[in-house]
Amino acid sequence: MSARVEICGINTSTLPKLSHKESMELLNRVHNGDEKAREEFLMANMRLVLSIVQRFGSKKECVDDIFQVGFIGLIKAMENFDTSLNLRFSTYAVPMIIGEIRRFLRDSNAVRVSRSIRDTAYRVLQTRQQLEADSVSEASLDDIARAMNIPLSEVVYAMDAISDPVSLFDPVYHDGNETVMIMDQISDVKNSDEKWLTGVSISEAMRQLTERERKILMLRFYEGKTQIEVSEEIGISQAQVSRLEKNAIKELKKSMD
Repeated sequence: MSARVEICGINTSTLPKLSHKESMELLNRVHNGDEKAREEFLMANMRLVLSIVQRFGSKKECVDDIFQVGFIGLIKAMENFDTSLNLRFSTYAVPMIIGEIRRFLRDSNAVRVSRSIRDTAYRVLQTRQQLEADSVSEASLDDIARAMNIPLSEVVYAMDAISDPVSLFDPVYHDGNETVMIMDQISDVKNSDEKWLTGVSISEAMRQLTERERKILMLRFYEGKTQIEVSEEIGISQAQVSRLEKNAIKELKKSMD
């Protein structure tokens, strides 16, 4: 029996689950105008939005507002997903949902820059304009720092502070079929999309386990305790720990297939 977990007033244990094959079949029906399939698909993938919303739980905005924005991202992903590609829907949808939420947070929460830093930035702009008026070449940051008699780091910091923030999921190119985002042009070997998506999948799958199974896995694989140590802490035999551990891993693999 699924554990009862409520997020944004929704009991996640009541949400349906779809296999990859079922998802593709529903999506094809959705793209053919089947409204019932559309409702069923969105309901089945609501858990994906909820899992992402929890990442933004510390934000000041209402969680329900963030959920609604994330749901818009889910709808856009559903409408634009190409079922002919050999790709899981969640792999495509997660970046779109996160991008939608980040744009909402960015637009609703302007970055506050102190008065002194803004004043420095405006003086940097004025100095650059004066230097370029006296020369045919573009003034470098080093030239500006020397003219203002301040460290180069202050010039760089002030200019960065007044620059508009951008999301890694903002598009830089779109030809109607393919969208290239800022994150596509940034290399990060350590924190790849695949690793992050795997982490999201594991977190989602972990919520389907019982509280005892989750605790055993946390003690075994996050705290590095032996089965004997786990059995002593939980108060059950080592054989029971071994059985529950194997069952939990089996369920995780099943949920992530």
